Amino acid sequence: MAMNLSRRALFERTGILFAPRFLSRPRWAAGESAPLNVRNYGAKGDGKTKDTRAIQAAIDAAGKSGGTIAFPPGEYVSGTLRLRSRVALRLAAGAVLIASPDDADFDRYEELGYDSFADRETTDFDFALLQGRALQDVRIFGPGRIDGNRTRRGGPKPIALKQCSKIQIHDLTIDNAPNYNISLLGCDDVDIVGVTIRNGYSDGIDPDCCRNVRIVNCRVESRDDAIVAKASFALGVRRSTENVLVSDCALVNVRNALKLGTESIGNFKNIVFRDCTISARPEAWKPYPAGWKPFPSAGISLETVDGGSLEQVRVSGITMVGVRAPIFVRLGRRGRGPAGPTAGELKTVSIAHIVATGALWTCSITGISGHPISDISLNDIRITGKGGVKVGRLAREVPELEREYPDAAMFSDLPAYGLYCRHVTGLKLDGIDLKIDRPDARPAVILDDVRRADLRAMVATPPADGGPVLWLRSVRDCLLHRSRPRAGAKTFVRLSGAETAGVRLEGNDFSQVEQAAMVDPEVDAPALRMERNVMRK
Repeated sequence: MAMNLSRRALFERTGILFAPRFLSRPRWAAGESAPLNVRNYGAKGDGKTKDTRAIQAAIDAAGKSGGTIAFPPGEYVSGTLRLRSRVALRLAAGAVLIASPDDADFDRYEELGYDSFADRETTDFDFALLQGRALQDVRIFGPGRIDGNRTRRGGPKPIALKQCSKIQIHDLTIDNAPNYNISLLGCDDVDIVGVTIRNGYSDGIDPDCCRNVRIVNCRVESRDDAIVAKASFALGVRRSTENVLVSDCALVNVRNALKLGTESIGNFKNIVFRDCTISARPEAWKPYPAGWKPFPSAGISLETVDGGSLEQVRVSGITMVGVRAPIFVRLGRRGRGPAGPTAGELKTVSIAHIVATGALWTCSITGISGHPISDISLNDIRITGKGGVKVGRLAREVPELEREYPDAAMFSDLPAYGLYCRHVTGLKLDGIDLKIDRPDARPAVILDDVRRADLRAMVATPPADGGPVLWLRSVRDCLLHRSRPRAGAKTFVRLSGAETAGVRLEGNDFSQVEQAAMVDPEVDAPALRMERNVMRK
């Protein structure tokens, strides 16, 4: 218990998670028996013979006392392999473990006997190449490869581990996976280092209901989400996903890159995404799966929509190129799960040091009426978008869509070009720099039904047609200070909505602005207070 408390305290102070002690020990313990060569058990490795029985025999032999299975160079075709506790698989350079093209060579899909409220990709851990359940000390090492051997989505998972602990997956390459490449459910103490995923037809790495997970120095190229943590009901009980670190990864995706959700019946707590690069490459892979079109969505996607809570999440040091929506944060009430359409909580989130270019969509932070997102901060955010939206979009009402699948595409064009925030309590924006390549009639930022907002050092390209840079709608207790609008801005801030009150503009440089504030008729005059600002002469 003391060790767990210490780890949590360290996270709260620094935002850094350290892997459990077992993850830093040498890969091959002193005194470990010599590796068992799969060829000595009859594996041919010729790319034609099905080596399932031979490889399984080697695994079973090593499982009696623990040991290492060695794959020398060759191509090993196999169906489902059932891993054992305290057994390591080591694929040498030039060794490829290839999924059999025949689905009959794999275990059938799992029948749970209860409603998981999720799809089969999320819940099934039987139809897989490397399968493990309730194991301890599972190790899978490269530098060899696993080949999913498919040309479309739908097929066995390369690695599927359920309710296992002490997992190491290092220096491995996974190609052509038709299902989640590395799928983990209810697993603890996971270390994934130096893994390369190429030409994935589904998610890259999915820790679901997992704790103490470290994913570092990986490269993921996926047609779907790259790295997505979930908290589903696939175990038949609510279980949280906690203490997850994703660091120094390169993600090439056509959907979401770093994601929490969509499955969110359980809770998310103590999650760190840091020092990663994200690029969208929608046209690179062919052939595409039937009916699947490339659709890059969000770089950072933080969601809870099924009643679970999401808290203590830190994102920092992320660079993005060509991602449609750099930031998407969503609290919804979709209704999946035994409790029905219940809203959870989304709070204590920090997003800092983000650089994104080529954005097509607006960043958004949206709760739902009566269930605001709380205590969220954005610091040092620099985003360059395409722009080009005309004034007609300003009048568009943004639907709540609280029961819809959460995705950055769900609201279509939002009425702000840079950042749209609705139903938020406790919002901090510090050092936000928003630019657009083409004239856009929309404000840079809109706050709608926001309480306790602190906006500092905000810089943005002024909208076309003289609109406000910042629009506050039904906003209470908002401090805007130390900001300097770019030249050409006609109006800096607009206040609207009868509920707007307690707005203070202090210490800003409005010398380049024709009008510091526009106040709509329904807003009471005392709602706005201005002090110590530099005004235009």
